[in-house]
Amino acid sequence: MTDILITEYLDDAAVRTLAAEFAVHYDPTLVGRPDDIAALGADVPALIVRHRTQVRGAVLDAFKRLRVVGRLGVGLDNIDVETCRARGIEVCPARGANAVSVAEYVIAACFIGLRNVWQVTDAVLAGQWPRNELMLSEVSGKRMGLIGFGDIGRQTAIRARALGMEVVASERAGFTPEPFEGVEFTDLATLLATSDVISLHAPFLPETRNLIDRAALGRMKKGAVLINSARGGMIDDAALADALKSGHLRAAFLDAFEIEPLPVGSVLAGAPNLFLTPHVAGVTEEANLRVSSVTVANVQRVLRGRG
Repeated sequence: MTDILITEYLDDAAVRTLAAEFAVHYDPTLVGRPDDIAALGADVPALIVRHRTQVRGAVLDAFKRLRVVGRLGVGLDNIDVETCRARGIEVCPARGANAVSVAEYVIAACFIGLRNVWQVTDAVLAGQWPRNELMLSEVSGKRMGLIGFGDIGRQTAIRARALGMEVVASERAGFTPEPFEGVEFTDLATLLATSDVISLHAPFLPETRNLIDRAALGRMKKGAVLINSARGGMIDDAALADALKSGHLRAAFLDAFEIEPLPVGSVLAGAPNLFLTPHVAGVTEEANLRVSSVTVANVQRVLRGRG
């Protein structure tokens, strides 16, 4: 009998740690094969996933003995948390484990978005000297707007402040963040209208779907930079493409998409100053080790009955 089913990539050392104590079935090719996951899950008490395995509906129903879902990351939009809670299944995200990695991605995007002087290598090698076109902006003194202020938002704020940026943040209705040194909390409309760089760190919920729509993009400062290293579905892609084509936005960086991988023929194709990455903001060697360690510990705790 299998104790732990792992459907997405987990580093070898973490797999070995679990396998030394429990019966482990590790198969990262199961992503995109919900019927196979369901067939394997009937008697399995622990499931470990990243963000692509959908733990809901028929898949979740198939796990008759499930006690814990270990999430190799922090977002929970691929897991039916309410149903898990009702059935006494503990859902364990690796909170904080990849916060530094994502924060560094955001800061790197700030530099590239505001001062993108690294795209002219071929021109310089060809004898061109486009100095005037590259008189762009410093990060220092700019205003960073953080939509959502959890672990990643806080780590981003620390780094932005260290670079001399002013930092403002907003949270969703009904959620009151704790005061944080050097960060001003404001409403979303003010944040959109006054920030030079806007970075999304909110969860994907019904109320955050298309949070950044055509109207929100229109309220942003001309020349602003938009970064989404959180979840797809929070930005209206067609409206974003138009905002980039018109020059209203200086640049946009997207690491998460509503459908992953991004389908061929996306409305984003052809938009200028658009930087796309395949959901890797939180994926570094260091973050992977921390995420694995936290997830292994969470699953061990539950299976050992130390709830």
